[in-house]
Amino acid sequence: MSPLAGLPLGIAVIGATGSVGTAVLDVCRAHPDRFPVVALAASRNVSRMAALAAEFKPPFLAMSDPGAARELALHVPATTKVLSGLESLEKLVLLPETGHAVFASSGTSAIPALISSLKCGKTVSLANKESLVIAGPWVMPLVQGREQLRPLDSEHNAVWQCLAGERKGSVREIVLTASGGPFRKLDLPSLEKVTPAMALCHPIWNMGSKITIDSATLMNKGLEILEAMHLFGLPADRIRALVHPQSLVHGMVRFCDGSMKWLLSSPNMRIPAAVCLGYPERVELEGIPTDLAPLESLVFSFEEPDLRRFPCLALAIEAARSGGAAPAILVGADEIAVSAFLREKIPFLGIPRLIEEVLASFDETSPQSPEEAIAIMEWARRKAVEILGESDKSRRSTF
Repeated sequence: MSPLAGLPLGIAVIGATGSVGTAVLDVCRAHPDRFPVVALAASRNVSRMAALAAEFKPPFLAMSDPGAARELALHVPATTKVLSGLESLEKLVLLPETGHAVFASSGTSAIPALISSLKCGKTVSLANKESLVIAGPWVMPLVQGREQLRPLDSEHNAVWQCLAGERKGSVREIVLTASGGPFRKLDLPSLEKVTPAMALCHPIWNMGSKITIDSATLMNKGLEILEAMHLFGLPADRIRALVHPQSLVHGMVRFCDGSMKWLLSSPNMRIPAAVCLGYPERVELEGIPTDLAPLESLVFSFEEPDLRRFPCLALAIEAARSGGAAPAILVGADEIAVSAFLREKIPFLGIPRLIEEVLASFDETSPQSPEEAIAIMEWARRKAVEILGESDKSRRSTF
């Protein structure tokens, strides 16, 4: 009898070595009989993947970097199948043993695997913003019900929980909260002097460098607005962001009768991970603060984000309103701009300036397929690199 017999809802985690993947595996570790891990995928972190393979003993592993896959194969049992290349992600989620595919990676490489997962009826938990920002119009029609696609980002997961049992027609507004990052009180002259080291010190969350910088510019919140439009089927003017420094309220929904639902919890990614894995049941978690006494003296503050000081959020909101090619361009240009900032090629406020110039450079038609949207994103990357090349020579001060 196969050791996988009786495990129809085996968990496959794409992005297993990242912060979200780590939170998901923490839940699996606490409830191994309920959430058996059958497949893990990562990009190139061989040492971490080898450790996870030794602990969870999944029969399938994948590394998108072929060289990393070859190295990983030397550190796992011969009975463990190690796949390589971007196409391996699709193979993992389509395995008969995979019942629940968790997309915890960043970027667009997992979009084909996401589409295949939904088409064949797999349960999906999604923490990959780019997938819906770029391919949302083609991904969402594939979703076969509330239980199939489960938002894993903390804000979208909070809204998803608030909407349980509610009619879409009764929803007036969705609010996504943002901590405001480390610079919410800095003035414009000070923002010009922000260094990568300063921007990588997020006050609440421990994340990878790209998403940490996006959180500091509030681009991350803009991408979440775009994602929420697809997830919840609302236009841009009914989804907004509020700065909430305490990071305890993760999402809000305002209804037609004037009432609101909030989802309040400690800022811990194990909570939305457990909600997604266990839905519709709650999963017991240890080590999560639940004492309400400290809340008695806590002031819950909310403020409108200052779009003048955080123009990345303004650019994302405009992309949400205009649609078409703008979201894909936003993603591609932001990726290059953040990389340039981290390499100290441009200043902190050079990030939105570069993105804006790339957006202004595109005058072609809207994408008609996921492939066209990805092609536009790739164009935006190339255009941003081209502009940076020029700025390095003669326009460095502009950015």
